[in-house]
Amino acid sequence: MSTPPRATEQQADDAGDPAQDIQQGTRYDGRNRTEAAHDSPLTSRRGTLFDLCAVTAAALLFTAAAIVGRSYPDSKETLRLRWPPMSAYWLPHWGPGTFAALTFAVLVVAYGPSLARTVPWRMLLLGCWSAAMAWSWSLALVDGWHRGVAHRLAAKYEYLQSVGEVDDVATTLREFTSRILMDAPDNWPPHVAGHPPAALLTFVGLDRLGLSGGGWAAAFAITVGASAAAAALVTVRTLVTEDAARRCAPFVMLAPAAVWMGVSADGYFTAVSAWAVALLALSATRTVRAPRTVALCSGLLFGLTCYLSYGLVLMGIIALGVLVTARTVRPVPFVLLGMIPWFAVFTAAGFWWFEGYFTLVERYYQGAARVRPYAYFVWGNLAAQVAVVGPAVVAALRRTSVLRTAVDRARRLGALRVLVAAGVCCLLAADLSGMSKGETERIWLPFTLWLLPATALLPLRSMRLWLGAQAGLALTVNHLLITGW
Repeated sequence: MSTPPRATEQQADDAGDPAQDIQQGTRYDGRNRTEAAHDSPLTSRRGTLFDLCAVTAAALLFTAAAIVGRSYPDSKETLRLRWPPMSAYWLPHWGPGTFAALTFAVLVVAYGPSLARTVPWRMLLLGCWSAAMAWSWSLALVDGWHRGVAHRLAAKYEYLQSVGEVDDVATTLREFTSRILMDAPDNWPPHVAGHPPAALLTFVGLDRLGLSGGGWAAAFAITVGASAAAAALVTVRTLVTEDAARRCAPFVMLAPAAVWMGVSADGYFTAVSAWAVALLALSATRTVRAPRTVALCSGLLFGLTCYLSYGLVLMGIIALGVLVTARTVRPVPFVLLGMIPWFAVFTAAGFWWFEGYFTLVERYYQGAARVRPYAYFVWGNLAAQVAVVGPAVVAALRRTSVLRTAVDRARRLGALRVLVAAGVCCLLAADLSGMSKGETERIWLPFTLWLLPATALLPLRSMRLWLGAQAGLALTVNHLLITGW
């Protein structure tokens, strides 16, 4: 029996509506769904025009931050940035990773969306992790092996400078806070002083295992950091739908943030916090056999996160978003139980987290923050994020705020909006705190990760164009600027 024409037209309309598919939890497999014959409200030309307007506004914000930043009488000394609003300097270049990055970008744009819709779920997770690694490695190698990889974590401000000073971990922890201030004897380098001791001890551990030097440290940071892509997909699938996770997968693989993920310890921090969130989502929705054990593991990772970076306590906002979405607080006692060992061990060893944090605040205003104007960075930081998240995320964020009332009531789509809103709240809280005056391209990577799922709302017909824009932005930044801090 043939399908009535009116029903066929309605199916075609629904197939082009990302919100409709996320609401229903359907999966695009390329076999039993068709491209839209007629645009639905979210995929209409008007919607695309609004997307482009949002991207244009974001580009103007970035341009304004660059112009205003350069208008300071001595921006290098006042802002302590050579290419405001980003921590970078202008140097057009190419390197061993150029061809690999271009080739990889073309392959993901051409085949990423279709493969993400059809491959088995576990293969998609492994593929997303591998793709994120390949993207990070190729972009890092654009700067060459020494400058782009081996020297990144061995620079004078970085962790490897202090690895050789740790002969006894217990002694290091007892003395850690006393070496944070700039006028302290044998004060720590900026990155060591700016983080709790677990960050330094991670690289000490690698060294003790025989994986010493910048090359091994970089390989660790990229390998672990890239797994954040898989963690994000697990979270989206658990809280929203598998279709939503598959839709955003190519954008997670090809995120411009990879310019700063490789090579950066913040990429490692991003992965640890992302898996903490993913395990919390699995536990809260009880989609695993042992939800309490999974919640305990989530707590262990959240506890480690607190001792990797002070600012990552803001990941509690993401965790709250997960609990709100799952409508439960059942995992909370087990998460807290998992966090306790970290606080107990570090405190017993002589490092008190709060003392370290307030000493860091004093150190922070002994350095660049003392002269950097809050009035500029409170909006310049947000402008810099345009280059980190890319135009596709800007357009997708616009779509999260204009959904139809009927769709807004969909619990699954609401979960996506809550997750993304939590990421935005983390950015705003960090920004308003005044403890992020510049250099936020790397510092905020654990937060910007949670803006990427919004790309699930982009229509399929324009997905490759948005992916191309993402890749083009990353390649442009990486080939025109030397990024760092």
